Amino acid sequence: MDRTDGHADADAMKAAPRCLAGDERDAWISLAGVLLKLPAALDTRLQREAGLSHFEYLVLAGLSESPGETLRMSDLAVLARASLSRLSHVVKRLEQRGWVRREICSQDARCTNAILTDEGQAKMAASTPGYVETVRDLVIDALTPTQLRQLHAITEEILGRIEPDGGCANTRP
Repeated sequence: MDRTDGHADADAMKAAPRCLAGDERDAWISLAGVLLKLPAALDTRLQREAGLSHFEYLVLAGLSESPGETLRMSDLAVLARASLSRLSHVVKRLEQRGWVRREICSQDARCTNAILTDEGQAKMAASTPGYVETVRDLVIDALTPTQLRQLHAITEEILGRIEPDGGCANTRP
């Protein structure tokens, strides 16, 4: 069907992908490399030195920094930037190791709290120095203070596009 009203050109323009060129391509390739390599490097070192995955460490860290070392599972999922399903599987494993326990929330019986145990606190205390050294080695010490501020601004901007409803900006495990 031949369209002469100009819509055919507009439809073709919408369908054609905008290619990445020059600096755009270089920046994306570098970021994609970091997205692939950094999690693997963190997991490898944490597994070797602490017997934890990076995600497990972030869950324990989120609990250790929370008042009473307790968080609702839904809040912990936001903090860890994970689905509630993924978090539930990980918390189950952490429970089996004795590092976390779950209880019904006393303020809302529809919710479940995750609570860091004494054994979990000890695991965090033993794991944190190596984790911090790894993060410093792989990321922090590679950048100047200005670059760190830029990295923070850039990642917050990207996260804002991924999680437009706000997600959990400026949180720290």
